[in-house]
Amino acid sequence: MSGHPAPPKPEPPRSHRRRRLPLPVALLALALPLLGVTLPESGAQAATPPKADVVRVAEFLAECPASHRAPDDPIIFPGLPGASHMHSFFGNKSTNAHSSMGSLNGSASTCSPDTDLSAYWVPTLYKGNTPVEPTGTTFYYLGEGVRDDIIAKTQPIPRGLRIVAGNAKATGPNDNTISRWSCLHHGEVGSSHDFVNCPAGSMLESYLDFPQCWNGKDLDSADHKSHMSYPVNGACPGTHPVPVPKLRQVLRYPVNGNPADLRLASGAGYTMHGDFINVWPEDEMKRRVRDCINPIIKCGADGRPS
Repeated sequence: MSGHPAPPKPEPPRSHRRRRLPLPVALLALALPLLGVTLPESGAQAATPPKADVVRVAEFLAECPASHRAPDDPIIFPGLPGASHMHSFFGNKSTNAHSSMGSLNGSASTCSPDTDLSAYWVPTLYKGNTPVEPTGTTFYYLGEGVRDDIIAKTQPIPRGLRIVAGNAKATGPNDNTISRWSCLHHGEVGSSHDFVNCPAGSMLESYLDFPQCWNGKDLDSADHKSHMSYPVNGACPGTHPVPVPKLRQVLRYPVNGNPADLRLASGAGYTMHGDFINVWPEDEMKRRVRDCINPIIKCGADGRPS
């Protein structure tokens, strides 16, 4: 997601009083002309140009095209192939019902950067009875949602952490669901928990934010949610004191118009949910948190300021 750089702070006024130089500095100033060394005048520009401004947004990302579909869910139904509704998988090419950290770590990824071996998946979207895969698949890692002092203390997502976001069993648009649907480049349509009618030539977008507060102990929990929490009043609650980057899943589907013939494998649009297993190499995740999230700098897929 894009942001705006913070406005520059005004420089403090310069003092017009002449300061008395310490004796060693004064002697050096007298000696330099004798050695043929000329100092720049006060206020002269430095020879090295200043570093380019960075965008003040705590962000790095991965672009992870669709890999495959399967009625599997290694978090909800581990070891039970075919037990789930149909899912579309992104990133790790090997994700299936039997996935483990060992199998995922030994596979390849569709992601850019390809060092991200994480597994991402969502219920498959259907137009009528035809599956539709998104053509835009961006997974943002963000610091937003908490105060700046919390962002500065954000920790790398622990390797192997499993997170489920959204409500696959929602019975209505306000049934504890946080997924949002909108239209690419058509903000006038607004967003909704259910599908929206996008103008011709546009694309249907799905946004889903994962919780970013971890209990600091468990990589998973019985309901696959209790070990994580969303922030409260800009900070992580005492029960989940460890802030980690917020994963935002943004998918763009090549469909528009009347959404009456759209459905998810899990049901209506408001049942949109996402699953994630973190398989980033520890050093790559750590570097991105240190260089992008903590100092609030917008970085690209390479984890460098963009």
